[in-house]
Amino acid sequence: MFALVRLGIMLLIGLSIVYLCLSLYSRSRRKAKLREEWQETDQSGDWYSFKKEGLEKYDRSLRAKLIWGVYVVPIAVVTFLVYVTNFW
Repeated sequence: MFALVRLGIMLLIGLSIVYLCLSLYSRSRRKAKLREEWQETDQSGDWYSFKKEGLEKYDRSLRAKLIWGVYVVPIAVVTFLVYVTNFW
C-alpha cells in the first residue's frame, strides 16, 4: 500500500511539472500570436487590454482545457494497470 501511495505522489509531482511547462509554453505561444495580430491590425487600442481580452478568450478555449489531459490520461492508465494486475 505504501508503494502505491509513493507512486501516486511521485506521479503527481511529475505530472504537475509537465502540466506547468506545457501550460506556460502554450500561453506564451498565444501571447506571441496576439502580438503578431495586434501589430498587423490598426493598433487603435491599448496593447495590455488587447492582450488581456485575448488571454481571457484563450483561458476559456478548448486548447487550455485539453492541457488538463496531462493529469487525466496517465492517472487513468495507471489505475487501469493496477486494477488489471491485481484483480484480473
